[in-house]
Amino acid sequence: MGKVVEHPVFQRLRSDVGKFNIKGKKLLIPDMAPFGARLLASCLRAFDVDAIVMETYKGLELGKEFTSGKECFPCQVTLGDILYFLRKERARLGSSFDPEKYVYFLPESDGPCRFGMYNKLQRLVLDRFPEFSGVRIAYLTTDDAYSTEGILPPEDASTFRKLGYVATIVADVFDRMTWRVRPYEHKEGITDEFMQIALAAMQKLVEEKGRDLPFDEMLDLVADTAKTVASFMDSHQPRRPRIGIVGEIYLRTHPASNQNLIREIEGFGGEVVDASVAEWINYVSYEGFRKLSRRLRQEWKKGNASNFFSVLRKWLGQTIEIAWQALQQKKVYDRVFPYLDIQPDHAVWTIERHLKRYGLFSFDIGTEAALSIGGAIEYIREGFDGIVNVFPFTCMPSTICSAILKPFLDSLRIPYLDVAYDGSIQPNREVAIRTFMYQAQQHRLQRGNRR
Repeated sequence: MGKVVEHPVFQRLRSDVGKFNIKGKKLLIPDMAPFGARLLASCLRAFDVDAIVMETYKGLELGKEFTSGKECFPCQVTLGDILYFLRKERARLGSSFDPEKYVYFLPESDGPCRFGMYNKLQRLVLDRFPEFSGVRIAYLTTDDAYSTEGILPPEDASTFRKLGYVATIVADVFDRMTWRVRPYEHKEGITDEFMQIALAAMQKLVEEKGRDLPFDEMLDLVADTAKTVASFMDSHQPRRPRIGIVGEIYLRTHPASNQNLIREIEGFGGEVVDASVAEWINYVSYEGFRKLSRRLRQEWKKGNASNFFSVLRKWLGQTIEIAWQALQQKKVYDRVFPYLDIQPDHAVWTIERHLKRYGLFSFDIGTEAALSIGGAIEYIREGFDGIVNVFPFTCMPSTICSAILKPFLDSLRIPYLDVAYDGSIQPNREVAIRTFMYQAQQHRLQRGNRR
């Protein structure tokens, strides 16, 4: 048989999309959760990576021009962001623009979600521009639980992973402090203004001391921030209906893409809690634990001692990591609770327990639908007055979520709203949100009468 020659396109997908050392490069990070993306960039800068968060949503038309419309909306947004940045950078630098100095950071996931193919598609699009073909694409992947080995030197990878996780929790807590206080602030705009000051202080701390894992100082800054923003609340205002947001992680955390949904719900009288970014990271770690648990049982049945103990070591390592993550998350939230009653995060094992109890879905199927369905149940158990499911138009996991949650919550008389996005403005969007918020307000009043 003759030798099989790999097509050049597939060679590019393997050679210029992957894990490689990003030191010495300008790392381009798509904006997503505003606090989280900026703290991630700060963590990378602490390890001498020139990381920046790109401007977002200004290149949407570019993203749509080079996609077919069958991709989900976040793909168009992020593609537009990178094309917009590179065109602007090339115009700024002129002949000194060198594409090989840049690396585009775009994580991926395994499973049926189209997100796993974003970086491949965007590699093909970048290669359509000779001036941008030298820009490589680096990723972290759920396949190895977002291991940072490969993008950083071995001596830095583990430390960066720890710093990045705690910074993610801090970003989530900054979000939850903002959402808890802003609807009740005694002076409009004071919460957002101060949280930007707090973010800048946290970024400075992380960049200057991140290598030494300054968790105690980060926790002190979180506590000081909570103490200050708590003083912005007007205690005479009654508690609003609480609205829980679930759905696709990019759309629900990217304000421009979801047309500032949280602020709009607040404008109609709600108090919002969005599912956290850490919830997804914890879920990925937990899925790794579940896979290793299955392999451990299989090797035990086979009686292969060598393989069994090899898997056992990995299983113990994953167990320790999950415990460490839970401890760090508790430490951050505990520094806020003396000043603000922000919403605690959902434990992944609790979400799985709810799914099993009600027989609605299974972690064996996976995808974000598992977290959205289980997270919605957890919100309801915690006394929330409505659920909003945010997702890209045609998103498979969120469509599954909608098909399951809508009749289930209707049977419980819990207000529920699907909000799909593709970049267009739906003519009835405001009416739908107003109606939903009226139902949530009525639900809150009825709960009060039943007490």
